[in-house]
Amino acid sequence: MAEDDPLILEDNEVAMALFGDGDRNLRALEQETGVRVSARGNRVRLTGPALECKVARRVLQDLYELAAAGHHIDERDVRNATRLAGEGLAPAGQAIVEGEVIEVGRRKRIIPRTATQRTYLRQIRDMDLTFGVGPAGTGKTYLAVAMAVQALRRREVGRIILTRPAVEAGERLGFLPGTFQDKIDPYLRPLTDALQEMMEPDEMRLRMERGSIEVAPLAYMRGRTLNDAFIILDEGQNTTVEQMRMFLTRLGFDSKAVIDGDLTQTDLPRGTTSGLVHARRILEGIPGIAVVQFDEKDVVRHPLVQEIIRAYERAEAAEPKG
Repeated sequence: MAEDDPLILEDNEVAMALFGDGDRNLRALEQETGVRVSARGNRVRLTGPALECKVARRVLQDLYELAAAGHHIDERDVRNATRLAGEGLAPAGQAIVEGEVIEVGRRKRIIPRTATQRTYLRQIRDMDLTFGVGPAGTGKTYLAVAMAVQALRRREVGRIILTRPAVEAGERLGFLPGTFQDKIDPYLRPLTDALQEMMEPDEMRLRMERGSIEVAPLAYMRGRTLNDAFIILDEGQNTTVEQMRMFLTRLGFDSKAVIDGDLTQTDLPRGTTSGLVHARRILEGIPGIAVVQFDEKDVVRHPLVQEIIRAYERAEAAEPKG
């Protein structure tokens, strides 16, 4: 059956941005819902079963809000919005209404794409310490860096400190060619990459020279008290219990910390307990601390990444224990 009334989108230019080049986003919506979607100008007609048409209409309305807010819509947004609508969850576009948009620059706004990402941002905003745990590609580090940049620009904190353990380098770090900075840059690159997406190169360089942004290996945190700072520990699964305790006890006044990690990708020696696993267990229930668990549904990279994660999880579940 067809929808009784076509969906009329108010702004033609926004509608074209929503549809995508060659209506590719509408074709993606058809694949996700099984509904036939046809557009003429700013009018969209949906043809198919009533429930699926209702879901498709909600997706289009949600993504229209995102497009109107300046967000570039692609097939990933269509997939995520369809899943949220199908599960009866709050649409991503509602994040705009509820103020869950991260302002990292005059023309740069970041909008959470999944329900878990929205929860993550709320917990970071409300809690002093937040753990983000889950597979790669779920936006844990990127969103935390965005929140840090927003807090710095709003002068809610005086500096950003980004750190991660360089366990992948092991004893080889001292034998690598170049200066110390040359040696550690590859291990800190994911953090600086995120910063570069949110800041102009000159601004980033100037802030790093002045010390309002610091990117350093975890070992550099020892013995310090980190006041008035937004601190992010990336790849937390690669900390030992002792390293995690050291990091957690660095937190000073007027500071906020985010620890993220993927428990399936530890580089610690066999038999070594991950500090992230240990911390989650012993800190559970303490006021001011939140744990947000991501899963493959929150992956916002290439759709194949979700399938790869599921395949590995099935293989691990099938392996004999002991």
